[in-house]
Amino acid sequence: MEPPEMINAGDLVLKRWEPEWAAELAAAVQESLPELRPWLPFATDDYGVDQARDFIGRNFDGTQFNYAIFTAVGELIGTIGLMTRMGPDVLEIGYWMRTPYAGRGHMTAAVRVITRVALTLPGIERVAIRHDPANVASAAVAAKAGFAETARDGDDVIREYRGETRSGAGAPPRR
Repeated sequence: MEPPEMINAGDLVLKRWEPEWAAELAAAVQESLPELRPWLPFATDDYGVDQARDFIGRNFDGTQFNYAIFTAVGELIGTIGLMTRMGPDVLEIGYWMRTPYAGRGHMTAAVRVITRVALTLPGIERVAIRHDPANVASAAVAAKAGFAETARDGDDVIREYRGETRSGAGAPPRR
């Protein structure tokens, strides 16, 4: 399975992370620490270029496929990725938005487009989002993008896409 390196999402472009963007990624994390810190273990005061390079270096390794999210004018506004950790037929979406760009619908648009792409990949039957129940922003994005709660796993809510699938017949059956 190899997702595309770039995905056009209308006013946004999702691009596979490149090493030369490490400094901008580190700056985005630092700028967004108050919003990221409660939910993401990597979001610490010492997150810098070295940590960003490490993240980018592990990208597109067969288990995670992460994209930088850019506006049409080239502003880095967040990240979104597909991960295989939930099983062989499902891709999990993870995401965060740079603070100044939050609340504008950008992440919902990115989730919608990456969901469509994920469902075209060989062997993928389901797309899911896992989030802390207290993370109301992530829950709102998931709901607006067509994901419905299907399970609880420890302290996390699991949401699966309930929109159109490849066959157009609605959501695949739960297993």
